[in-house]
Amino acid sequence: MKVELETWQHKMQARSSLVDRLSKSVQSRINRIIPQKVHDAITVTIKQMVRGVLFGAIYTVPKGADFASLYDLEEAVLRRVDYYRKAAAAEGGITGAGGILLGLADFPILLGMKLKLLFDIATFYGFDVKDYKERLYILYIFQLAFSSQEHRRNVFENMVDWKEKSNQLPDDIHGFDWQSFQIEYRDHIDLVKIGQLLPVVGAVVGVVANYRLITKLGVTAMNAYRMRILD
Repeated sequence: MKVELETWQHKMQARSSLVDRLSKSVQSRINRIIPQKVHDAITVTIKQMVRGVLFGAIYTVPKGADFASLYDLEEAVLRRVDYYRKAAAAEGGITGAGGILLGLADFPILLGMKLKLLFDIATFYGFDVKDYKERLYILYIFQLAFSSQEHRRNVFENMVDWKEKSNQLPDDIHGFDWQSFQIEYRDHIDLVKIGQLLPVVGAVVGVVANYRLITKLGVTAMNAYRMRILD
């Protein structure tokens, strides 16, 4: 487990590859072309969507459980990840087969699944998601999984020594950088999910993409919480 964690930490701190830098450069140019009013509108939409899930999920998380060992705890986490992975794959297949309109509906549905999974995982590891700072940590995990490598390195630095750094956080979630959050997430997902809007192949792309995205999120969350409980 420690070897897995150290490998993951090294990956989070690695410098961007040439492909990553070229991809980010192209996406940044596109974002500069898009009017600021559009960015603002998207930011507000995602902010309200995420905040709705963040506060709503508080009341639907599983009850805290006592595990005999860390191994048992992580087996429970893996089962929960597998449940969401299969659900997200099925949802991606259905929306992908339904053309552009249903394909667009995939975005908020999948976003809700991802955040709900993170709430469940946090609870399994024994953290109180009613605490605002724990919900902020969940947003950081989300960004680690779905951001460019450059942004990922910055986010990771904010998560190291979390107990100490959390005392320096803003008093509420309004201080969170929502625009960077939405741009990084959108840029990351666009390349993965664009094929889901295509006829015929959309269903296959939806199944595979959603399955892989949930898998990646699960691995990221497990290591992010390992980093805290093994510290």
